[in-house]
Amino acid sequence: MDSRTIISVAVGGFLGGITRYELGFLLGNNGVLCANLIGSFLLSFITYYFIDRKPLATWLNAGIGTGFIGAFTTFSSLITTIIKLESQDLIASIAYFLVSSLGGLTLALLGFVLARKYGRHQQND
Repeated sequence: MDSRTIISVAVGGFLGGITRYELGFLLGNNGVLCANLIGSFLLSFITYYFIDRKPLATWLNAGIGTGFIGAFTTFSSLITTIIKLESQDLIASIAYFLVSSLGGLTLALLGFVLARKYGRHQQND
């Protein structure tokens, strides 16, 4: 791995973590949910549009996907929030888990579909 990739992932990770933290600060428990849902869409879209088409350098793709989005989304914060909610309200905890899981999958699918559709449209022009 070259130094550009390492630096790109480190900078992306820093920015992604700070962005998630600020979103959590502004929205509380909903900040983690929003970060994970947005991240699901972005990672899918970026993977199937930018990375497949290769308009960006490999080191930049790693910084965006692995660094920024990897730090922006977080499984540990999801689990922590679910456990915290479970101690207060079991139904809210289950709903949060379902919205996170099904919403994440739905938005990842939407990102995939839009990336493929937009990518084909660009190739036909």
